[in-house]
Amino acid sequence: MEELIPLSIPNFEGREKEYALDAVSQGWVSTGGAYINQLEEQLAGFLHVPSAAACQSGTAALHLALRECGVGPKDMVIVPTLTFIAAVNPVRYQFADPIFMDCDDSLCMDPGKLEEFCRKECRMQDDALVYTKTGQHIKAIVVVHVFGNLADLEAILAIARQYHLSVIEDATEALGSHYLKGEFAGKMAGTLGDFGAFSFNGNKIITTGGGGALVAKDPKRLDHMKYLSTQAKDDELFYEHHEVGFNYRMTNLQAAIGVAQMEMLPEFIRRKEKNYRTYCEKLKDISWGYMLPFCPDTSPNYWFYSLVLKDSIDLRKTISELKEAGIQTRPVWGLIHKQKPYSGCLSYRIEKAEYYSRRILNLPCSTQLTVEEISKVVKTLQTLLDTDK
Repeated sequence: MEELIPLSIPNFEGREKEYALDAVSQGWVSTGGAYINQLEEQLAGFLHVPSAAACQSGTAALHLALRECGVGPKDMVIVPTLTFIAAVNPVRYQFADPIFMDCDDSLCMDPGKLEEFCRKECRMQDDALVYTKTGQHIKAIVVVHVFGNLADLEAILAIARQYHLSVIEDATEALGSHYLKGEFAGKMAGTLGDFGAFSFNGNKIITTGGGGALVAKDPKRLDHMKYLSTQAKDDELFYEHHEVGFNYRMTNLQAAIGVAQMEMLPEFIRRKEKNYRTYCEKLKDISWGYMLPFCPDTSPNYWFYSLVLKDSIDLRKTISELKEAGIQTRPVWGLIHKQKPYSGCLSYRIEKAEYYSRRILNLPCSTQLTVEEISKVVKTLQTLLDTDK
């Protein structure tokens, strides 16, 4: 088998080893140390927010945000069905019920259906949105910026204000994506809702191995989530705790890698965009699909590249044949409302998510990807799928 062209792997071209060894040499490898503070300051500066809190994962960040929203047993939270399941599982951690919403052509939550659901299926009661059929209180919306593409937050936040809903931005795939025009021109993904969650998993645009981060509109609420992430210690010496906390704080060793990765982030975004445009140019004349565009009037981080194939193409077979040719690809996630743990949950007019779930092929997109490798991917696709050859 030829050398594999991987789908998305980390890039350690910077000072990761130097900083990690420094953290080890100082003995600060756990949840205390200067690199954690430095990474939080870097993130806050990059995102143009007052502060950030580093934590163990994007999932932990989402869980803390839901808890801070006051989501509890029998409450409901509106979530996308086209996303990685980690965006939804924290709803269950709080013993609440998800409501699955469709996507639009950006793959992000459809604001039209969101508004329609709130207007037709719910009612306001004591300044709270209630699902009419069960009387359950809908507390929040989790909006995922899918593959670095930006959701229509102008529309979604207006709906949230109208219906008194908290908004959690899942920006785990969108660090660096920002709006260029409109009400939020210059604003970064994750900084517009009540809370924003980021991920530094191994396949993200930057990585700390695991790891994530939180931001919040209200600095006091961010401080509270940081407090909860360190086991809610009120007196560290005498071990007094006034709330149930979590072991969700990032380690200094992870943060050391993150500091080096943040130094490389602008260059990584530049390479991601260049490679995306190379794919678009090489695939512009194909008859069996098209490269999914990023939203106009935005500057995305180009994290993942999606090729939308004709419905007649056997996606599973294509992925298998590409693997045999040494090219790693993947489909989009299985829709969450169809997953066994969520099979009985409410979903609302899921249509486009079904359409795209059958057709999206994610192409290799690592920041180390070369033009020669892109050419191989395109040539192999043409060999497999061209019907006029």
